[in-house]
Amino acid sequence: MKVHVDAGRCQGHTLCAMIAPDSFVLSDVDGCASAVSELVAPDQQELVIEAARSCPEQAITVDESIPPSTSPRNGQREKMGTTS
Repeated sequence: MKVHVDAGRCQGHTLCAMIAPDSFVLSDVDGCASAVSELVAPDQQELVIEAARSCPEQAITVDESIPPSTSPRNGQREKMGTTS
């Protein structure tokens, strides 16, 4: 599973980080969220889906077409670059 936060839509409501704190990080500059990793660890998938559904700006997209076996295991996440 992959997750993406649209920086242009995110308004920094912080719900995603409250629901899935291991999958989303908030910017110190503008408070907007970004994904910790594009690929979602299997143990975080349900929380990431809940976070996406809870986003008032619909800034989070989830691509469930990636099979769980190809997603990183907890602790093996790759860091994504953040945009400002």
